[in-house]
Amino acid sequence: MTELTIRVSRFDPVSGEPARLVPYTVEVHEGARVLNALHAAHEQDPTLAYRYCCGSGQCGSCAMKVNGKPVLACMTPVADGDVIEPLDLPVVRDLVVDLVPRLQRIAALVPGGEGTLPDAETVDRLKELCDCIECGSCISVCPAVAVTDFSGPTAMRQLERLSLDPRDAGDRIAEADRENLFACTVCHACYEACPKEIRIPGKAIERLRAEAHRRGLSIPRHVEVADLVRTTDRSVARTVTPLFERVDAVMEPYGPVRGEVAFFVGCMYSMRLPETALDAIEVLRRNGIRVIIPMEQVCCGSPLIRTGQLEELARLKKTNIDAFRPYPLVMTTCAGCGMTLKTNYGELPFRVMDINEVLTEFGIEPPARLPLTVTYHDPCHLLRGQGISEEPRAFIRQVADLVEMPARCCGSGGGVKSGKPEEADALGELRREAIAATGAEQVISSCPFCEFHIQGHTDLPVRNVASLLLEGYRKKDAETAGSPDQPSS
Repeated sequence: MTELTIRVSRFDPVSGEPARLVPYTVEVHEGARVLNALHAAHEQDPTLAYRYCCGSGQCGSCAMKVNGKPVLACMTPVADGDVIEPLDLPVVRDLVVDLVPRLQRIAALVPGGEGTLPDAETVDRLKELCDCIECGSCISVCPAVAVTDFSGPTAMRQLERLSLDPRDAGDRIAEADRENLFACTVCHACYEACPKEIRIPGKAIERLRAEAHRRGLSIPRHVEVADLVRTTDRSVARTVTPLFERVDAVMEPYGPVRGEVAFFVGCMYSMRLPETALDAIEVLRRNGIRVIIPMEQVCCGSPLIRTGQLEELARLKKTNIDAFRPYPLVMTTCAGCGMTLKTNYGELPFRVMDINEVLTEFGIEPPARLPLTVTYHDPCHLLRGQGISEEPRAFIRQVADLVEMPARCCGSGGGVKSGKPEEADALGELRREAIAATGAEQVISSCPFCEFHIQGHTDLPVRNVASLLLEGYRKKDAETAGSPDQPSS
């Protein structure tokens, strides 16, 4: 037996008292799960309330947060010091949340339809959606649910499932549109939280949006973006001199060549924030990396995929693949572009890496430290879309003091900023509050959409990781130039 202490949230809404964490020291067998520890705590205190049923990860009853993350208590190993809290949903008592209003919004099959069985291809698509155990984890982390009347990820998953089934007589596309289909920011928090690893954004929501588009249900602003891509090959209108008009096709490093990347610039860093892209190029050249910019490259297609407008996608893919085919390593600085190339383009004749991965692989010259405290915003399409988290933090810590904040969607993704600006602003305000709570002097991120959107919701400077590194290098150069051992020029 092993003795350990867990802290469990205790809360009774009727009492009017705030939630509090209560410690329980319990004895459990080796390999015990969180649910076993709760059973042991319940033996000490029978008033502790929590749900469980099957104990084998199939019913979803015991979903709760452990150390801030949604899990199934019956499947999660317990550790000394674990903090156990309810999901971020209305609390009935202690660890029990009210799922009824959400479960009532999950549609049931309406018998009728064509009355035929699904074919083999449809069955394969249905299988991707059928493992849901309705635990509520995805709903609890959904940013859209927090600020809008969105039915939630699993309700959308069910609508896609029913839309595929020829035995269902419901109009599931129209229903999805009524249930705020375009509120999803495609942040992938639902997939990250799902104990069954159902890819709801890609397997359900984006497919529903594509069918909604075919029916003429797209948001007008989304259609305008698609028209811009069709006519200019860019999803962002020209507001400044684009990066492509400011740089050469090949830029050599400032010292010996240690590597080479072909730079997939993306629409935002070319058309809206080119100075940040120039900073990234400087950091790469400083660290011995040759930067090649194929001028034929076009929009990656991410804004079209996320909003279900797929008519131009094949052309964009072909143009980009042909443009980058000669280069073994393609680098992105936009989280959305990187995720799209890695996950939506299929098999590629080149390797795709985010700039944080590139700099980690090649290694960087140490920059000077700045007397600065910063916080880092995780871009959803970098953190969850590409699994990149520690790399940018490692670079930030070389330059400044880093204060963490919760990784939450800023509201700029999935077409929400253009199509649902009120929702985007509401999520931006939640980011503002989280940033203010850190006491940081600057916000650092690694995605142009996040940087641009968050800047509209904070008075602090919002900068890219590469820009922070470049400032560290410039300080280092200034210190070297002013050193008694190094005469200044």
